[in-house]
Amino acid sequence: MNSTKRSLHPGMGAVVHPKGTMFRVWAPFASSVAVAGSFNSWSSDTDFLACEGNGYWSCDLQQARKGDRYQYVVINAKTGNEYWRNDPYALEVTHSAGDSVIVADAFDWSGDEEFRMPSLNELVLYEMHIGTFNDEHGGRPGDLFRAIDRLAYLHDLGINAIEIMPLTEFAADYSWGYNPGHLFAVESAYGGPFSLKKFIKAAHSYGIAVIIDVVYNHFGPSDLDLWRFDGWSENGKGGIYFFNDWRAKTPWGHTRPDYGRSEVRSFIRDNALMWLKDFRADGLRWDSTVNIRTQYNGSGGDIHEGWTLMQWVNSEVRKERVEVINIAEDLQENEWITKPAQEGGAGFDAQWAAGFTHPVRDAVIAHDDRERNMHDLERAITGSYNGDAFQRVLYTESHDEVANGQARVPEAVWPGNAASWFSRKRSTLGAVLALTAPGIPMVFQGQELLEDEWFRDTDPIDWTKLQRFDGIHTLYRDLVRLRRNWHDQTAGLRGQHVNVFHINNEDKLLAYHRWEHGGKGDDVVVVVNMSNRSYPVYRMGLPRSGKWRVRFNSDWSGYSSDFSNHPGYDTEAYPGMKDGLLFHGSVGVGAYSALILSQDAE
Repeated sequence: MNSTKRSLHPGMGAVVHPKGTMFRVWAPFASSVAVAGSFNSWSSDTDFLACEGNGYWSCDLQQARKGDRYQYVVINAKTGNEYWRNDPYALEVTHSAGDSVIVADAFDWSGDEEFRMPSLNELVLYEMHIGTFNDEHGGRPGDLFRAIDRLAYLHDLGINAIEIMPLTEFAADYSWGYNPGHLFAVESAYGGPFSLKKFIKAAHSYGIAVIIDVVYNHFGPSDLDLWRFDGWSENGKGGIYFFNDWRAKTPWGHTRPDYGRSEVRSFIRDNALMWLKDFRADGLRWDSTVNIRTQYNGSGGDIHEGWTLMQWVNSEVRKERVEVINIAEDLQENEWITKPAQEGGAGFDAQWAAGFTHPVRDAVIAHDDRERNMHDLERAITGSYNGDAFQRVLYTESHDEVANGQARVPEAVWPGNAASWFSRKRSTLGAVLALTAPGIPMVFQGQELLEDEWFRDTDPIDWTKLQRFDGIHTLYRDLVRLRRNWHDQTAGLRGQHVNVFHINNEDKLLAYHRWEHGGKGDDVVVVVNMSNRSYPVYRMGLPRSGKWRVRFNSDWSGYSSDFSNHPGYDTEAYPGMKDGLLFHGSVGVGAYSALILSQDAE
């Protein structure tokens, strides 16, 4: 047994320094803590940590080096039972049920300082699952290095932010990622921490931000060394890292973290900051925040400590990196989620907008045109939180919306025939709405390739569809580029403002005006025909006089050879009130088609 002194080095977990490695762990109900590893032949009674007097234990070991494997050996003070535990702050594990690994990567970030995070009104998100994004059937799941190979493709598509589904170490190799076992370790099947840094640096070189999906509403529930970490628990629950009363229950098990304990709050705060500081991620997307602030999907009682945790962590993140984006998946249309923390809100910048997604999906999926409600679409298009449209993330597909009993939109339009004309026409109408309504648009991986069926972690994207449905891919690319004003003709799509000035619920058409500052090159008109009927001449109001040019016609045969190429011609706006506007004109629009019009910039 070696006599040890507490370490004077800061930090938690295993931290390499010039004279060895510091170890620090929180175990308040332990009588002793030792560290065993490949550096001491896995001896459980050789290298003990010193008690710091506040539940923390630490030591410095000269012989412990980068790459060594280790675990803590914790003795419970009351029972004397021995527990071998992985480091809660381990930056790498051999696998979810393996050992912790000492990490000290000197990563070369040179050149990365040139990257600038796009502003909220510029963002177009792409939700990605590393295991299926660029993979083949059979063998191991896809990894971060293979995902790098498709970054040029995303850049060409116009994507400037990737939202990565959780990649903390989880049980086994295949998972959505929402079962985190080791919060600080990057999933070994995806390539580990070095691979994630390579991915983020590569994404930045293409001008693409990276947002990490984090799970703080529950841990595990399997391969979870945090469970009864030092042997203590109450009421049959999880011990020091978890609530040990009614607040423990979640939809995924009784593993909700104890947001009231300062040590657990710091654990979560440190995790959030790690992604932003050490990995240079550009934002976080918090999974199911409703299950942080309430017991069970909004029912069962409020958890005040969860609310204050979100406020605190978001405030700490803002102090560290003012330019990052914090996104909540709350799905309750609660404006307080995106109010500033100093005003009593949770402090997020944006949240997934269920109030957009569900009415839009309902409208495009409905079998009968008569079931499509243009007034519901108007509310979806004009919604905002706290008067700010860019507090909304808009989408028709996400990992949740295309699984759990639901399907991708083309599949839902015609089950078993996602490649049908109806599926292609109506699913792309949903994309038009998401990419032209005010908010932050998001595309789910493969959506632009007309991926079918539903999302699962063992079914990779079928990249052969890039050739088969090249026109649909081009349609998405054209929409994204118009949304980002690549051609200096559609600046209004980046603006806050929208006026749904024409609603024809009988014939299932609507039109809306989008603008940022107004004027030529800024004002944009979007016309959406949600019916299986074309119009050679359709009269409606227009916001300005003069020539309006068609920048996008979803019925163009270049998008699919069986699209009708119905003329969506340039039109002249003449004086005369129509739809509450001072000018009017006529357009042509095909069945289940959309037009985007603007005026040439001066």
